[in-house]
This record gives sequence, structure tokens and C-alpha cells, in this order.
Amino acid sequence: MKIVILERGTIGPDVDVNVIGELGETVIYDNTDPEQVAERVRDAEIIVANKCPLNEKTLKDAPNVRFIEEFATGYDNIDIAYCKSRGIGVANVSDYSTPAVVQHTFALALYLSEHLPHYDAYVKNGSYAAQSRFTYFGVPFTELAGKTWGIVGMGHIGQGVAQVAKSFGCEVIWYSTSGAHTIDGYRQVDFETLLKESDYLSLHCPLNEKTLHLIDAKALQAMKPTAILINVARGKVVDNAALAEALKNNEIAAAGLDVVEQEPITTDNPLSEIKDSDKLIITPHMAWASVEARGRVVTEAYKNIEAFRKGEKRNRII
Repeated sequence: MKIVILERGTIGPDVDVNVIGELGETVIYDNTDPEQVAERVRDAEIIVANKCPLNEKTLKDAPNVRFIEEFATGYDNIDIAYCKSRGIGVANVSDYSTPAVVQHTFALALYLSEHLPHYDAYVKNGSYAAQSRFTYFGVPFTELAGKTWGIVGMGHIGQGVAQVAKSFGCEVIWYSTSGAHTIDGYRQVDFETLLKESDYLSLHCPLNEKTLHLIDAKALQAMKPTAILINVARGKVVDNAALAEALKNNEIAAAGLDVVEQEPITTDNPLSEIKDSDKLIITPHMAWASVEARGRVVTEAYKNIEAFRKGEKRNRII
């Protein structure tokens, strides 16, 4: 059984993927550009991918493909309808990054709400050493306790964030774009109420037709001017141009992003113009990528492929 790993680099050099090689002849590419996919999977029976497009264009000349393993939870790079028509199985790795993304959500929120860039610079530029008092709190900051934490998307990550927010003393409210979830213990609200009441608003929803630019200019204008927006979901859930304008016009206080509309970020993204780290922090889509989480991806991918070889269905999308 020939296995082709298209994007080994997305796991990082510090995490070993050789265990997958135990399951069959394995060809490993560190990275694969979209135009290289068709040629590299031509003889593959199993494809392991992350962001590479796997659709009719890239798979039509690969007659032996029987199974695609996603090195991730999201699978919007895969044409599910086409794979179903070909009888190609697809599996992903779910819930592997929940602890890491929950942790990063609060890292972003605390970084912004406590104005850590300002205070770090105050010490390092000599201002603290030059003063006579033992303390300095020139930029006011507030506690999470007593604030309202709003959540879009109450899957595993959203529920993890809710638990931590509650432990900080926040009231948690949430909104479901699908209307499918029912979660006890937290107040479910409509979108307008979520925007109006949230002091912190974190996004943990998939990207689909309902969530594309869910946070647009109108939504940002409906938020509190003191609110902090956190996006660790998908970049296109937030209209980046609208967010840039909202931050420049102080329509909201700050935003912490791990994702942007096009990745890596382009120089013409309006958010690139905002250099004030007290107002905006952007990390390079790494919330999911703790050492532990990346190790879990490899282990779970191995188990999914092993299950497929045995005729078992494990974490199957189709």
C-alpha cells in the first residue's frame, strides 16, 4: 500500500512521523504546492494532507486512491462530494488541539486586556527604573471576573473556553450559527444579544456559508467599544478590512487573531497597517500547534489509516 504524505512540514521537524511508514511504502514531501498535487498523488493509494486541494482536478489522474487522511480537523480542502462519487474514504483527526487552542484563546485575551506590551516596554525602555515608586499602572486594566464572555461555536473548543471563562468568574453566553447545539449550564442567545452583551467575544466555529464574514462592519458596530474580539477559528469568519476600520475608529477596544483571511498574511491586508500591539495581536495560525497536539495528530492519523487497512471505520467523514 503506497502512502503519500504531502505536507510533512505542517507537523514540524520536532515531531516524528515515521510511525506512519510502518503501514506501507511511504513517500514524504515536506511541502506541496497546489500545482504539484496531481503528479505527487498519481500512484498513491493513501494520501495524507492538510491544506492541499484534493478534488477532481488533482485526483482524476490518480486511479488507485482509496483513502485520504487529513492531518487536521478541518477538511475544507477536500471535495467531499467528488470523493464520495469515487468511493474514496476520508477521515480527519478531531479534538486533538482542544487544550492548545483553549490555552491560546486566553493567552491572546490576557495579553490584550492587561496591556502587557505597554508594561513590558515600560520596564525595558528604562522608564520603570527611572521612577521613584515601586509600582506603575499608567494604562488601566480590568479583571475578567464579572465580565461577559461570548462564544460563537460550542463544540469541544468552545466548551473548553466556556469552562475556563467561568473559572475566571465570567458569565458565559453563546450563539450557534447552525442552531443544532444544546449545551446546558450556559445561556444561549441570539446573535444580536451576543454582540451587544459580550465584553470578550471568541470565535470557535467552522467556516461555511453561515459564518463567512459573520463578523462584519455591522457586527463590529454592534459590539461594545470596550470589547475584545478573539478569532482562533477561521480567518474568513472575520471581515479583515472591516475589523481594521473598527480598530482604527475605536469601535472595539482590541482584537487577538490567530487566523486571517489569506494565510500567510499578505502585505495588503489592512490589518498589517496596525502596529499597536495593545490594540491588535496576530499570531501565525499556531494556536493548535503545541508539541503535544502535533504528536496527537500523528498518532491519530496512524490509527485512522490502520483502521482503514483493517476495514474498520474510525473518524470517518465518508
